Amino acid sequence: MTSIIGKAVDRDGARIIDPLRDPRWAQFIDAHPRASVFHTPAWLRPLCRTYNYQPIAFTRAHAAGPLEAGVLFCHVRSWLTGGRLVSLPFSDHCEPLVEDGCVFGQLLHVALEYGARSCRYVELRPLTERLLEAGGGALFEKQEQYVLHKLDLRPSLETLFCGFHPSCIQRKIRRAERERLNYEAGRSEETLAKFYYLHSLTRRRHRLPAQPLEWFRNLTDSMGERLVIRVLSKDSEPVAAIVTLLFRKTLVYKWGASAARFHSLGGMPLLFWRAIQEGKGCGAEEFDLGRSSTENAGLARFKEHLGAARLSLRYFRRDIRRSGGWLALSNSELVRSVYSHLPRSLAQTVGMRFYKHSG
Repeated sequence: MTSIIGKAVDRDGARIIDPLRDPRWAQFIDAHPRASVFHTPAWLRPLCRTYNYQPIAFTRAHAAGPLEAGVLFCHVRSWLTGGRLVSLPFSDHCEPLVEDGCVFGQLLHVALEYGARSCRYVELRPLTERLLEAGGGALFEKQEQYVLHKLDLRPSLETLFCGFHPSCIQRKIRRAERERLNYEAGRSEETLAKFYYLHSLTRRRHRLPAQPLEWFRNLTDSMGERLVIRVLSKDSEPVAAIVTLLFRKTLVYKWGASAARFHSLGGMPLLFWRAIQEGKGCGAEEFDLGRSSTENAGLARFKEHLGAARLSLRYFRRDIRRSGGWLALSNSELVRSVYSHLPRSLAQTVGMRFYKHSG
């Protein structure tokens, strides 16, 4: 199928392109008002480099002219879990950049034809259900339900702080400041190592494998200054860390990690407060706090205590075939059970292999 990339695949101008090689994709993203950091080549390159996923965009264009619409996927090839088209792996959401429901339906049909030879299913992760209702939605079934939180950063810092929950956020920020925790923000190898140490602890606590260090290195290299790792330490020991991405006027919270025995120090609320302060200084007007499982009420509550608005987030899937891969990783409880019984040394190796098949 890769031989048809870049060529017209129907008479209405639908084209399949490689968004990392076709310069029109970056131009299209730069101009589109609903594009997010997850649409950018800076996010796609690490997915390709780390996990060998193939980014692919189903677009509307005429000849070599500019792109008029696009739906972005990664082609995940896995002998273990089967091939699929996902929009996008490890991305909280990926809005189809299409204005017209008929065009959206056309591009979905092309995606399904592309996936028919080697994919078990095609998955969409839109921010809203508007396009699915307007065109092509009947082809897809509702899947996982999440909640998404967004914080408006346009008010003053004083107003934002007053909007925090008095005891759950404000008091903890003041506690962390009294503790004189050491704060650092950047992208150095040392800062990344501190975050990854906490990331591994947190994932182990949740009985899940840590994503490979190579993924975070590749993402840091690709994102450059748009990625910031913020870390707090107590007496040189890392206490809490978060990773944020900046795209246009949107700050995106992507990962958080902490050492459980230091939770009482209030490190995580202080990190979010610093991210808000610095994000506003860079011109951010919105803080995308990411998705939360509907079963993780505590995480959703924390984001709402920051003053964030709660939105519904639904994924959609079209099954193409039932075969092609002998293991389903959808049973998270099974994964947790197996992983929690592994020795620590083996767990890290398993984690490195796990994520390639789980996107």
